[in-house]
Amino acid sequence: MTMRSFDLAAELPLVAILRGLEPSNCVRITQILIEEGFTMIEVPLNSPDALTSIEVLVKHFGSDYLIGAGTVTSLDKARAVIETGANLIVTPNFNQEVVELSVAANCVTFPGVATPTEAFAAIAAGATGLKLFPIQSLGLVGFKALKSVLPKETICLPVGGIGPTEESMKPYLDAGANGFGLGAALYMPGLTDDEIRVNAKQFKQAFESAKG
Repeated sequence: MTMRSFDLAAELPLVAILRGLEPSNCVRITQILIEEGFTMIEVPLNSPDALTSIEVLVKHFGSDYLIGAGTVTSLDKARAVIETGANLIVTPNFNQEVVELSVAANCVTFPGVATPTEAFAAIAAGATGLKLFPIQSLGLVGFKALKSVLPKETICLPVGGIGPTEESMKPYLDAGANGFGLGAALYMPGLTDDEIRVNAKQFKQAFESAKG
């Protein structure tokens, strides 16, 4: 799959992290999120049969959305994800080879970083943007300090513990964050379709309120 044009300003800059998603319900759950405005869908590789889910989603939704994998921690895993046709690769850590391979495959790539050294190395490797993870450890003060030295155009997505409230998001947006990765507060196995839809609506509304 060739990557569609990526302009974060045109996206709802919230990555749906669907850890635990199964192939049997992946299309239905992703459809709910897309109906609520989400355009970036991440299936972590430690989910059951994650590559099958990703391949099914890519075939069903095509290149209109950013669909791919999270927890991509090795070259072999990155290659397997790319073979599904995915166009989004997210990692919990910075691995230069994984980033370079993903970028070369025209995938939107967000490596996980927590230090200036990792952040600048990820930028140099061609990453689309940075996943600030875990943001609870870095904290708002740490994020502000890191953001102050990064190139102004660097896309920054805090991940980890972000809740569906304006109070959770606004301090980071005010400090220069572009969006967020959303995990268990958005989706976890066992939630009903209605619960997932309510969560999605709350996150979108909170983001729009916080963004002003």
